[in-house]
Amino acid sequence: MKALLLYNPLSGKGHRIARNITEICAIFRRNDIELKPKRLSFAENPFKGDEEVELAVVCGGDGTLNYVINRMREAGINLTLGIIPSGTANDFAGSLGMSRRLLVAARQIAEGRERKVDCGKANGRYFINVLSFGLLTTTSQHTSDREKRMLGKIAYVREGLRDLVRMHGIPLHIKSDSEEFDSEALMFLVFNGRTAGRITLARGAAIDDGLFDVLLLKKRNPVVNCLDMARHLVGGGTHAVLHFRTSKFGISTSVAEPTDVDGQPGPNFPIEITCEKGALTFRC
Repeated sequence: MKALLLYNPLSGKGHRIARNITEICAIFRRNDIELKPKRLSFAENPFKGDEEVELAVVCGGDGTLNYVINRMREAGINLTLGIIPSGTANDFAGSLGMSRRLLVAARQIAEGRERKVDCGKANGRYFINVLSFGLLTTTSQHTSDREKRMLGKIAYVREGLRDLVRMHGIPLHIKSDSEEFDSEALMFLVFNGRTAGRITLARGAAIDDGLFDVLLLKKRNPVVNCLDMARHLVGGGTHAVLHFRTSKFGISTSVAEPTDVDGQPGPNFPIEITCEKGALTFRC
């Protein structure tokens, strides 16, 4: 089998990937997979000239995986994927059960079985873990790659504290398969996976059930909102956090609010969001 090893040198552990490429390739060769390393430049489609491969192994975080999936769809090909987590949070890799140890993860892929998982689509843009907007959700975008490499999760915490100062309500109109309503939100998250920044927010979510887990934190006063989110994080119930499951819905707002998909800039409003059940195949 021919495969690509697509690695992001700017990801959280990009330097470690570069040092271990020879050993990673050897692991795959022992399982009859010929792995071709290819450094991601983000200037051209990484599949250009390599359309005949059957497997793409991605070394990076959620943002790198998001990029590869969108470029794969752009090229009109549907490859089996593997993920060696080497970003800062690696949320989707966690949902997939991948080891955080590079060589162990490489063996999981090389020796593993295929698994069908869902993929989100928002205004034509694919996402694998979460689409979000509002409080703390664009923290990853505002955190530089240099800070991520040097500080890890602490970099997100520092930027998140700055986001708290900019806290504001967002007027929303939401229409799903089963209901239509208006609300004012501080935070809005559409989960395919279960975690964001390694924090479990969608406890019952599954990456292969054909449904999104949608969380909306309603705007109240700051102290109450903090208590509401704390209750949710420890598994307690609160009326301020609205949770529903759906495979398709639309959302609009009257304000210019930035969005985020897998840690990268997301689509503009209004947004039509669809869950494509079993659309991707991973080896794990």
